[in-house]
Amino acid sequence: MLSTVRGRRRAPLAAAAAAAALVLASACSGSSDTVVPGAPAAAGKKADTSAIDRLIADEKPASASLMPAGSTAAKIKEAGTLVVGGTQTAALFSQLDPTTGKVEGFDAALSRLLAKYIIGKPDTKLVNVTAATREALLKNHSVDAVIATYTITDERAKAVNFAGPYYVDGLGIQLREDQKGIASLDDLKGRTVTTQSGSTAAAVVEERVPSAKIQLFDTNTECLQALRQGRADAYVLDQGVLAGNAGTHPDVKVVAGTYGEQPYGIGLPLDRPDFKTFVNDWLRKIEADGTWATLWKNTIGTQVPGPVPTPPAIG
Repeated sequence: MLSTVRGRRRAPLAAAAAAAALVLASACSGSSDTVVPGAPAAAGKKADTSAIDRLIADEKPASASLMPAGSTAAKIKEAGTLVVGGTQTAALFSQLDPTTGKVEGFDAALSRLLAKYIIGKPDTKLVNVTAATREALLKNHSVDAVIATYTITDERAKAVNFAGPYYVDGLGIQLREDQKGIASLDDLKGRTVTTQSGSTAAAVVEERVPSAKIQLFDTNTECLQALRQGRADAYVLDQGVLAGNAGTHPDVKVVAGTYGEQPYGIGLPLDRPDFKTFVNDWLRKIEADGTWATLWKNTIGTQVPGPVPTPPAIG
């Protein structure tokens, strides 16, 4: 994956405008006694990869009637591999474990579960994507699906089909552990804020804190590094990803409270509407049979405190 700085502040992408308006209207903050993701109260819990492996082993392939000849799912089954646009750098969602060589997390497990449902085996091929390249890869059919903390917006939905949403997060703020004086977006005035290029977070910060100097990078790893090295004063992105960072890097923390909603969808080619129906039906199935809840507990739930959330309504 290319790792290039995208530069200074820039006008918000049209794809993020609707999300920015929503965030501005619905920002909220936690109370002083809120247990924040990645905090010591949540630390010590680790993802149970064996539990996830059991989920995947137990996933029953779809019946032939659900994949008629000529359907997108049938073509993927014939190919024998589900090609997924994803990442290896999103903590808790899709991150490479250097000790095993496997990509682990909520999104990564969803990819393997979907492959098992279609093909009968959890055979996936990962194509690294960034927030700026997802639509193009779907449009030219370089990938069958994008599962990469992909926030649904009206603008993006003009270019791709979204199955889901399968999870709802909110924007959060990450700081170095020893930092003080930043408790909300308003405290970022005049400061250097890093986030991922092509993300909805960039539009939110530009709209809410126009005096902030926005520093854009392609990946979570680069943004986190900029914060840890003092090149940025704060990192704004989806709180679940920031929680994963805090859970693995004790020198950073997550500020209590989230801003707006970030509904994640599975990105699918716009010209294959049958696949959206197929994937939505599969999402409803794994929510109903408890797979979704078990997956959350053993990935996101290891750093985000509280009970298993109710999955969002599909469609």
